Amino acid sequence: MAVSVNLDSLLDKAYENKALTDILDAPVAALSGVSEGDAEKLKAAFNIKTVRDLGTNKYFRAAVTLLDLEKNSG
Repeated sequence: MAVSVNLDSLLDKAYENKALTDILDAPVAALSGVSEGDAEKLKAAFNIKTVRDLGTNKYFRAAVTLLDLEKNSG
């Protein structure tokens, strides 16, 4: 089943028409609202260089998991 998702609001203009793999391997500054300065801080603090690194970082994934647990708890 083919799935189509519009990610334009999440990405800088230069990355809007890129393939998903290219976006994941792009610098985190490819995300809308993440500046080059922010990217440098993420690299210095967590060695995050790409969107993929950000999405697979254990601390960020733990935070998302905790939020999901809260949202799904009674």
